[in-house]
Amino acid sequence: MTPTTRRSVLGVAALLAAPRLASGQAAQQLAIATGTTGGVYYPLGGALANYLSRGIPGMSATVEVTGGSIANFQLLGAGRVGMLFGQVDAGVDAVRGQDRFRGRPVAARAIAVLYTNRMQVVTTAAAGIRTMADLKGKRVSTGAPGSATEIMAFRLIEAAGIDRDKDFRARERLSPAESTNAIKDGKLDAYFFVSGVPTSAITDLGASPGIQLRLIDHADLVPKITEKYGPVYFPEVIPANTYPGQATDNQQMSVANIIAVRDDMPPALVGQILKVLWDSRTDWATVHAEARNFTLDRQKTSAAGIPWHPAAEAFWKGLGANLG
Repeated sequence: MTPTTRRSVLGVAALLAAPRLASGQAAQQLAIATGTTGGVYYPLGGALANYLSRGIPGMSATVEVTGGSIANFQLLGAGRVGMLFGQVDAGVDAVRGQDRFRGRPVAARAIAVLYTNRMQVVTTAAAGIRTMADLKGKRVSTGAPGSATEIMAFRLIEAAGIDRDKDFRARERLSPAESTNAIKDGKLDAYFFVSGVPTSAITDLGASPGIQLRLIDHADLVPKITEKYGPVYFPEVIPANTYPGQATDNQQMSVANIIAVRDDMPPALVGQILKVLWDSRTDWATVHAEARNFTLDRQKTSAAGIPWHPAAEAFWKGLGANLG
């Protein structure tokens, strides 16, 4: 796991203080693990930190730039953050103590289901890549270390019958912004990135002069992947023109996103956090379009993937959600 970059100095990363603070008490700190600056978690997390700092007395919430979902659950397990944005597949692995979390299960609990993350296999017309099979012999990036992009990319590559260690000319582990720059510089042919859409790094690539963006279809591989890893993935479509120069619909694989906390976060505090977030949802949608998908009907137990925090379950039921 790569070290995280802090936006501000955090005295206490995990939120352990009482949920309501009397006047004069020291501020309680909440670190929120997000992702890379080229993705969607980061701007949404920054806005959420602002809402919580303004809306909960004594709260000082800040965000951390991280490699992504896997790193976020590892940080939560280590008590270095109190809240995270993460993909359901990483959350399931974390709670079960499997794959990258083998022997180190994380006591994570979902408090909200957000939008879906789309696997985007990004390249350009000049690279000559039209199918997943065409990636053989190419220079690719499978995502930043510690990201859910990396593990999801590995599963997709495996399903495509490609050996990630032998079949690429080179395999880098770059963030989306770094990957975009590497393609512009002629040092990379394609990259994988899992995020909401649109995401700034891919928009930047598509808008670059002299570059024709191409997204590679791969939804046909979803059944093979879910047969092995469980029903956490599903096919979706990124419509044509979502990105500059994207001429056709992209048939791709998706996974849900959640906000999660530790199971020992005080129930009253979970309720405060969710009330502030729910009341701020209209403003949140102006930060990034994907926040429009933070809706009551998305709050499903099956979508959350991991157990609810009891206070979150009570909150959503109180609003009339049919958790299913």
